[in-house]
Amino acid sequence: MRGKFIVIEGIDGCGKTTQIDELSKWLPKSGLIKKGSKLITTREPGGSQLGKKLRSLILDNNENNKPSSLAELLLYSADRAEHVSKIIAPALKNDDWVISDRFTDSTLAYQGYGRNINLEIIKNIESIVCQGEYPDLTFFLEISPEESILRRKNEIPDRIESEGIKFLEKVNKGFKLIAKEKNWEVISATQNIQNISNQIKETVLRYFSDGK
Repeated sequence: MRGKFIVIEGIDGCGKTTQIDELSKWLPKSGLIKKGSKLITTREPGGSQLGKKLRSLILDNNENNKPSSLAELLLYSADRAEHVSKIIAPALKNDDWVISDRFTDSTLAYQGYGRNINLEIIKNIESIVCQGEYPDLTFFLEISPEESILRRKNEIPDRIESEGIKFLEKVNKGFKLIAKEKNWEVISATQNIQNISNQIKETVLRYFSDGK
């Protein structure tokens, strides 16, 4: 048996962390996770021990350490390869559930649509990096770039978050196109936290209660 893999995507500030926290509290009590199976929450970049080191390189605000767009893509890919090998694939093989804050489609959105790197190049790299592991269910928490910036106005931004609204608009457009292409569950993240959480829980129940 294989476990279940849920991913939550969206631009910065959309509330992924909050909703993963809500979902991770509810899932063990939902009756969906079989006895003996575990729930693992993780994130990208930085889901593995090596990934934590890569995350610090990727998000470093020091202008002298800024990678080229191609180097940035490969750093994210290295992080994901390790993440899949050490965390995601073993958990799914063990019949555990995994919830991840971002996965491969964030790379398409940020490095593909945001950095204008050829999408086919990214897809080819990701086909190797993901090692056959893809989400069973992906949520896209949708907010506008303007709302994203407003929500983060009192935070110290990392390098990616510092790119500005034009970059964020391209990334957001990419996410919308990917969501439509892959038939993601799209939820307006301008609602209150509980409404969003309830929609996510209802979808998870609908999707997995029949054992698929």
